[in-house]
Amino acid sequence: MRIRFLGGPSGGQGSPRLYATDRDTFAVQGWKTDRADQVEIPHRLLAHTEPGTAVSGLVDTGRGTFLLIGAPLIDPDALAVMRIPGHETAVEVPITREMTPDDPHPAG
Repeated sequence: MRIRFLGGPSGGQGSPRLYATDRDTFAVQGWKTDRADQVEIPHRLLAHTEPGTAVSGLVDTGRGTFLLIGAPLIDPDALAVMRIPGHETAVEVPITREMTPDDPHPAG
């Protein structure tokens, strides 16, 4: 898997981080939770999505973070690039199209 760094709230060297993959997914690096398929990310990480894209499946914790469930990222090439610290992990989630309530072409 090839990944492309999109950004992170604490700059190029900080984390959590958001990446786009060559599989039309986001690789989302965030804080570990009690589930291997879930990360916790700050709200501001979503500012790094590309125009017209969105991350679906977010659950607001009510404290400035979201929980996100996805497939645990296990690709060794991607993990080598990401260099994830021990208190974090990464999941892979589909890239979805940004929608607004007045969108003339709703999903369905």
